[in-house]
Amino acid sequence: MKEIDSMDTPALVDLLANLLRSKQWMMATAESCTGGLIAGACTDLAGSSDWFERGFVTYSNEAKTELLGVDAALIAAHGAVSEPVARAMAAGALAHSRAQVAVAVTGVAGPSGGSTEKPVGTVWFGWSVGGQLRTERRRFDGDRAAVRAATVHHALQSLVHFIRNPSK
Repeated sequence: MKEIDSMDTPALVDLLANLLRSKQWMMATAESCTGGLIAGACTDLAGSSDWFERGFVTYSNEAKTELLGVDAALIAAHGAVSEPVARAMAAGALAHSRAQVAVAVTGVAGPSGGSTEKPVGTVWFGWSVGGQLRTERRRFDGDRAAVRAATVHHALQSLVHFIRNPSK
């Protein structure tokens, strides 16, 4: 990922757009803590309707269940900020769209809401690319805006990586 490490978010979106267009794939997002910022970054690029299919802003647990089909029992058992929920959100974004690629994020952006187990800045990611579902937990420092910006950037950066390297 070295070459994409130094790219800013608009450059990542441009690269992502080219990759998706070349494969004739569409993308969907399922966002909680970012409140649509990933979809917003994608649709800031003119012509994004060629490759961006839809975005789900599922901030509440009920929205995760109603819009993405995340099992309420899964949320109750693991919490909204968890690997199983990020995985289910990514799978749900694909199931409820015409996209071939999805990214999901759920986290604690702060300044409140953190715990010892899930401190402020904790984010779970889910990506579905080429039939493979991947998840990752990260923790970002900074205020709410910094955590959300870092989440958007990491979500897009990793998506580019997974599209380029489907087996890694």
